[in-house]
Amino acid sequence: MTQLIHFTEPGTASQEAEPSALFLRWSGRLSLTQRILAVNILALALLAGSIFYLDGYRIRLIGERLKQTASEAELVATAMEPMTLTEQRAFIGRVGQQTRVRIRIAAPSNQIIADSWAQTGPNFKIMYAKEPSWQKRIAGWMDEAISFVADAGGPKKFTGFTPPENWKPGSMGWSLAKDRTHMIWASVPLKAKTPLMLMVDNNARDIRRLVRAERSRLASVIAVIAGLSILLSLFLARTIAQPLRKLAEAALRVRLGREREVIVPRLPSRRDEIGLLARALSDMSQALRLRIDATEAFAADVAHELKNPLASLSSAVESLGNVKDPALQTKLLDIIGDDVRRLDRLITDIADLSRIDAQITRTQFERVDLGGLLEDIQRQREGRHPDSSIKLALARPKTGTAVVMGDPVRLARAVENLIDNAISFSPENGIVGISAVRSTVDSVMLCVEDEGPGVREDQRQSIFQRFHSDRSSEAAFGKHSGLGLSIVRTIVEAHDGHISVTSRLGGKSGARFVITLPAAHR
Repeated sequence: MTQLIHFTEPGTASQEAEPSALFLRWSGRLSLTQRILAVNILALALLAGSIFYLDGYRIRLIGERLKQTASEAELVATAMEPMTLTEQRAFIGRVGQQTRVRIRIAAPSNQIIADSWAQTGPNFKIMYAKEPSWQKRIAGWMDEAISFVADAGGPKKFTGFTPPENWKPGSMGWSLAKDRTHMIWASVPLKAKTPLMLMVDNNARDIRRLVRAERSRLASVIAVIAGLSILLSLFLARTIAQPLRKLAEAALRVRLGREREVIVPRLPSRRDEIGLLARALSDMSQALRLRIDATEAFAADVAHELKNPLASLSSAVESLGNVKDPALQTKLLDIIGDDVRRLDRLITDIADLSRIDAQITRTQFERVDLGGLLEDIQRQREGRHPDSSIKLALARPKTGTAVVMGDPVRLARAVENLIDNAISFSPENGIVGISAVRSTVDSVMLCVEDEGPGVREDQRQSIFQRFHSDRSSEAAFGKHSGLGLSIVRTIVEAHDGHISVTSRLGGKSGARFVITLPAAHR
């Protein structure tokens, strides 16, 4: 039965809680493109809000015009003081015609005594179309909307030129006509035998024109900026969201494992954080692929290596039941014992190699003095094998000179494997030399050399491969798993080191294994 895999987003489940610094409560539902647009448009919306504060500009214009109208009324009243009523009527007609305002003289009871329009006719007119054009409708709607949002507290509607009952000398005010122009009025006392009041009405049409012109200019600037901001936001989103989506899709294909080779774009032209992320993901996927390939190859090699002793063991067991000769039975039992020990040794080394490969990357390194480490190894081996014909010769470095950062247990295992390998190739009464020295300022060199036949040049790389064994002696066959040097290389490379093998110096017979590790700095 084939199992179908369904997914909606490229991602993997995590059992750990999301860090609070990375948690997005509501904006996490939006895509990166939408968030970039939202942030930039919000900033523009705040800028567009300045349109509403043009209402303050309008209020200042009205205030200045009120003061101007009141000053003009006082000048006219002062000039009219020595005149008779007939002269005053003629005078307000001429002044109203020149200044395009309406001037009236009223009694205390608000009865109009004289009117400039009665002399010259109206010099301005409230124009209001029953069916205004769409441009004027939009402008009117904008005026009302801005007044509402700015909380301007709409002024009184202009109801005509009938003076209100509460008009008093020295008062002034304004209202909006039907065509949304500003009607400004002011009243001043007129000194005469009978107390009179001079009233001036002015249709300040230029206030609306000035405010709308400023509003149009600001709206045009905001529109241009908004267009550029949206284009730049889309460009920014494209340069961020699109490569991230490509990387996520590639990572998903790697996770699903349906393709043998997944190419993660490295984005070499980018030197920003996304470029670093792309190259890190590419390197990670390649390392993962190499690890998967190595695991598959290792599994195949393990299966192959296990088959040989199992086949030998199976054949010996089957033959044991058919053989009656005690000598042959003893020989078959020896073969069975050797195969069992070989299987045990092979399984133990395989388990050690797998455990080292998995655990060493999580080990916390510490300062390790290789001189003291080698001295401990020599003392322990001599204690375990006091009668061995092969001796260990240690050239101990000065304390504190050959110090590296690493796992002392794993490093000791690597040295032990090299010593075991050297002893297995050494002749009777041979000497295995061990030394460690600070080779350069940044590196430490550890050497293990023997007096055996040495390693041929064509085998100096392959001997570190898993299950490789180059032993011609029949007595040694089956006693080594072929994983010892592979374990050494795994440990050394996990410590950012390098291992190689050469011939002994001075043309002497034997192999010389050299491990180079980064030196620990204070």
